[in-house]
Amino acid sequence: MKDKTRLAVFASGTGSNYDAIDQAIKQGTLDAEVVMIVCDRPGAQVIEKADQNKVATFVFDPKDYQTKVDFETEIAQQLREVKVDWVILAGYMRLVGPTLLAAYHGRMVNIHPSLLPAFPGLDAIGQALHAGVKVSGVTIHYVDQGMDTGKIIAQQPVKIEEDMTREVLQRKIQDVEHMLYPKTIQQLIKEGE
Repeated sequence: MKDKTRLAVFASGTGSNYDAIDQAIKQGTLDAEVVMIVCDRPGAQVIEKADQNKVATFVFDPKDYQTKVDFETEIAQQLREVKVDWVILAGYMRLVGPTLLAAYHGRMVNIHPSLLPAFPGLDAIGQALHAGVKVSGVTIHYVDQGMDTGKIIAQQPVKIEEDMTREVLQRKIQDVEHMLYPKTIQQLIKEGE
């Protein structure tokens, strides 16, 4: 029997997409295991969740390193040690540099709360509301050197109702993320077998 696909989840905040991935694994709809959480914000909620699930963590403060290459070299070393197959960005709030991109080319994906190429970067939900669009959504894409510019793997629209608050739209988008991300990761694993 083949070993389970080994995932590293990169997150900077609460880890709600990590929760969704973990749930899908426990329910048997995602044939993988999360072997490491990488977090660039000591004290982020996702670290507690990883500890509760007995998942290894690599937590760092970028300010402790002279350059991005320095901390990405250390991350790549940590990922090699636990034999990570895929890197899953889930609310990781920094651009990935050439060091990690080279190590995981074609095996690093990100989720973004808009229908890319619309509203890349920070605060996509706020950008969509400010622009007055009728539809936003979720995009899962490969990671490249740009900001949310990698090849799109999956998208799902979310309708923006009149007078919808930011909180309501964020909740609707997260509901879609939590369903779409595990499903898409499973498809990528299957295609890679």
